[in-house]
Amino acid sequence: MKYKNKKPGTVLILMVVAIMIMSAFGVGMLAIAYGTRQQAIKQNNETAALLAAEAGYEKAIFWMSQQQDMLTTLYTGSPGTTGNLSFTGADCDYSINFYAFIKARPVYRIISNGHSGMFNRTIDTLVMQAISGWAMGKCRVPTGSTSTSPVNYVDGEIIDMPLQINRLTGESSDERDIYIIGEPQFLQPVSMGESRYTSAGGDKYAGIMNLFQQGIYFNQPDSRVVDEATVQSKVDRFRDSTAQAYRFTPVAHSMTDGMPAVHLEFFVDANNVGKIRITNNCTVKGYKQSSDGRTYDFRIVPGSGGSNYQRYNIYSYHVRPADADATGQRIIRQIDQTYVTQSFGGIESQPGGQIFVNGNVVIGSSDPALSANINKVKDKITVVATGNIWLANTIEVHGDHSADGKPAENNHNVLGLISQGVVKVVDPGMSRYTKTYPNYYPGPPTSVPSGTVYVPIGVHQSGSPNAYDRLLPHDMIVEAAITVGGGGWGAENTARGSYGGRREFVNGQQDNLILRGAITEACRGVVGITSSTNPDGFLKFYYLDSRLLEGVLPGDFWLQGKYIPAPAGWHDYRN
Repeated sequence: MKYKNKKPGTVLILMVVAIMIMSAFGVGMLAIAYGTRQQAIKQNNETAALLAAEAGYEKAIFWMSQQQDMLTTLYTGSPGTTGNLSFTGADCDYSINFYAFIKARPVYRIISNGHSGMFNRTIDTLVMQAISGWAMGKCRVPTGSTSTSPVNYVDGEIIDMPLQINRLTGESSDERDIYIIGEPQFLQPVSMGESRYTSAGGDKYAGIMNLFQQGIYFNQPDSRVVDEATVQSKVDRFRDSTAQAYRFTPVAHSMTDGMPAVHLEFFVDANNVGKIRITNNCTVKGYKQSSDGRTYDFRIVPGSGGSNYQRYNIYSYHVRPADADATGQRIIRQIDQTYVTQSFGGIESQPGGQIFVNGNVVIGSSDPALSANINKVKDKITVVATGNIWLANTIEVHGDHSADGKPAENNHNVLGLISQGVVKVVDPGMSRYTKTYPNYYPGPPTSVPSGTVYVPIGVHQSGSPNAYDRLLPHDMIVEAAITVGGGGWGAENTARGSYGGRREFVNGQQDNLILRGAITEACRGVVGITSSTNPDGFLKFYYLDSRLLEGVLPGDFWLQGKYIPAPAGWHDYRN
């Protein structure tokens, strides 16, 4: 039996409906595909805008790392504080401005705007210069006019300071720029200017990575302490911001190898007021060995880029004008009378004391008549010298100290020492050594220039009839942030072979050099020689004063080439 469709056109209707459904489905799929593509384009554009903003930030950070002094650069309106970059499908513009001071530490603001299509992303960041506990241009000591020797960190040493070591130029990249014997322990982060790898791709550090408990970072920006122009620009700004009454240019009396100096004696008086006795126009009797192979007392030759060295006149003793009190060449001032503030754009830093000396400085008192608390610094002060700074006694900050001996976190007293020459602990025996073979020292100050008076340093040798028979304490304590632009930090007249040799508190027993602070030096200096047959100089005990990493140091003398975001200083957002 055959059945006939009683509804002609039904199939056609079904086909039309099916086509409509398929068309709607196709349109929907096209819409979804188009929307997905548009979403991908938008996401790509937003990502490109963010990446462009980050590129602008990185360009700004790099430009800042190349500047000798950021505050001076901003103050003079030098070009480079704004810029832009273009990429395929994106671009950015950025600006760099001064933002504020955290205590005495300047903070800068980088705003970088990235653009791509309809999207804009902004990175708004507050940055400051990184600070290291111990930064050095090279981990080597000068041994001649063009020669240096490595300084090793050795088995048993504990280095509880963040380290920064610049990339060593002119040497094989296949050797490490940090020198290690045994297994010293580095308890703080270490930053290296060099790469981790050799020129052939080998890992130079594979066997010692376990020594760096807080990590080691490579290809880091160098400290600018080796850049003479950078140091000079900061010295100039420090000089110009120092009160005129505390800028000194000492004049030496006529003396063979005489060098002009200012003598600074810190003390706290009976009323708990921090004071300083300043004696201008002192004369330091200098001495240097007759050839390079007899000494470790070198400084960098100015203008040599840190690659040439010269012997310099070390401290033997010093004299002052006999009429210094009557003529105003010796004065006593409260430290807070030297206070100034760094100011930029109407924003002022926390105040701190500043003394500028166009010449050399001797620090340390042996005069108990000043106070029961001599060689103590109360308040904040920075001393800058264009010559050398010689330490002739212990120098500590007044106030609370922690159980480990370091200044307590609530202790606001700080000393900064900055030299374009060297910063060295003097040899107290120089004033009693005789003019005999093999060193032919200057001899005792039994006859000084007319109109001058011999100034004792350190402590007097008990039982000796001679005022010039001097010692330094067995524990030579230095609590300061030290910056050395013309060489290294160390101790003078340390023995080299059969020449030189320091006077110890107990004959035959090495003294202790206890530093609680921070160090920035263009190269290493010799502190002591450890030898089974002829040990000399100091045993070193260095401890980081973590307060200095928070910008407590007055004087705004920052030399790191690396800038980092301030705490909670990073923000990025859509516009």
